[in-house]
Amino acid sequence: MNTIRGNVFDLQARCFYKGEIYFDDFIREIRPVEECPDVYLFPGLVDSHVHIESSMLSPVEFSRLIVSRGTIAVVSDPHEIANVMGLSGVDYMIDNSRLTPLKCFFGAPSCVPATNAESSGATLGSSEVSHLLARPDIFFLSEMMNFPGVISSDSDVMAKINAAKSHRKPIDGHAPWLTEKDLVKYAGAGISTDHECFTIEDALLKIEMGMKVQIREGSAARNFEALWPLIASHPFSVMLCTDDSHPDDLISLGHIDKIIKMGLQKGLSIFDLMRVAVYNPVSHYQLPVGLLRVGDPADMIVVNHPDAFNILETYIDGRPVFNRGKVAIESVATGIINNFNASAIDTSSIQVFMPETCSSVRVIGLTDGELVTSNELWIPDITSSREVTSSTAADILKVVVLNRYMPSVPSVGFVSGFGLKRGAIGSSIAHDSHHIIAVGVTDDDIVACINSIIQHKGGVVVSDNSHVDILPLPIAGIMSDQTGLFVSEKYQLLQHAAANLGSDLRSPFMSLSFMSLLVIPSLKIGAKGLFDVNRFEFVDLFV
Repeated sequence: MNTIRGNVFDLQARCFYKGEIYFDDFIREIRPVEECPDVYLFPGLVDSHVHIESSMLSPVEFSRLIVSRGTIAVVSDPHEIANVMGLSGVDYMIDNSRLTPLKCFFGAPSCVPATNAESSGATLGSSEVSHLLARPDIFFLSEMMNFPGVISSDSDVMAKINAAKSHRKPIDGHAPWLTEKDLVKYAGAGISTDHECFTIEDALLKIEMGMKVQIREGSAARNFEALWPLIASHPFSVMLCTDDSHPDDLISLGHIDKIIKMGLQKGLSIFDLMRVAVYNPVSHYQLPVGLLRVGDPADMIVVNHPDAFNILETYIDGRPVFNRGKVAIESVATGIINNFNASAIDTSSIQVFMPETCSSVRVIGLTDGELVTSNELWIPDITSSREVTSSTAADILKVVVLNRYMPSVPSVGFVSGFGLKRGAIGSSIAHDSHHIIAVGVTDDDIVACINSIIQHKGGVVVSDNSHVDILPLPIAGIMSDQTGLFVSEKYQLLQHAAANLGSDLRSPFMSLSFMSLLVIPSLKIGAKGLFDVNRFEFVDLFV
């Protein structure tokens, strides 16, 4: 039997008391004591919504970064790899997660592809989703991104929702900017969470309809500043999540502990913060995760002080996985699975010419730190041939998406907000179908990015005067087979390279990856063309 002493967190009494915990893989006894070390014992932290794949790491390597931050469990949607590999991708994530003590609770991806407006590497219909939901290692129906399908009662969408209900598993949501009328139908279908709240008014409306709001603080989308008052006003209706975080941010900024520290700086109660960070997700998803009670799994963290919340030790099922700077989870060799069938392109394939009858170009307007984009019009200076090219003066650059699953013609558009003055950046992480996407000043650099990604069958890349530097992502074109530290350092070099090209975005590659997400308003671009999400239809590039 193991023992640990400290000031024990008690959510019910909203206090700490001096105590000694007796545990093996479960907590067997908690005894009050008169003296204890000046440390604080908390239940381990839970990320209520994350795509592990977005870290560009395998579950094992992802776990090695976040246990040092006090996270002992994640509610993970394998939606990204499912769009590339289908059911084999879901199995890959589950199998790899079994090699780490981190508790990974996976959902059944509900939208593969995210919409019928996009193609992907696989399709999961209602029968495949129902089969997944019947499995004991699948804990919920992942975010229902096809909100138009819910509102219109699409038969396949409703079959997936009804399958989750029949298996008594929660249904995650994804509902940005719905009208109250549409939200009534969306929530009424049984969808219980949403992590796409950008204003407190939107969040309160969803809470009124019985939904749990997940406050997100990731690498690209950060909503804590807008939503943090909910933690005090509605502590039983809020959870915390990261959604999408890159490894350099996990190492330098933290994970769920980062959000707790942000809350403490706002003057929020540590008891409310722990409720939304641990108790609410464990209760909502019915997770076998310990809450620092006798009989619970011994999932615990040791913290220096509740006002600072620096993690000293982490235990999962009684196993010490982090102790005073040392992670006790080893790297493991991982297999490679992929789905890549694109051919190299040349610059002629991405040239665009304005018709004589048009004078304007539709432009995707990017805002740093937001997934939502604007729908803008631009009157460019064009040559006698009427070719339209990037304009660094207007900060409007060409963006190209190429289908990576079958030979196709590139889709070309324009975007503002990236700030590049030369060169291009590209990635095979392009939510949610993960085609190849690149943005840049010159066609030569855009093509260099795309062709390098094709050569490596996945990667994140920078091209400057056709000189290319790439982080290969051989696992499904979205994850590395290297360690978290290696990926972090290489990714930081690419981030710095993008900054040297002129971009002042905090996370330019993450922002780029969401330019093709056709379920987040307003204007996006996919492999089939420019898409108006508000109207949910394709639109012409030229007006």
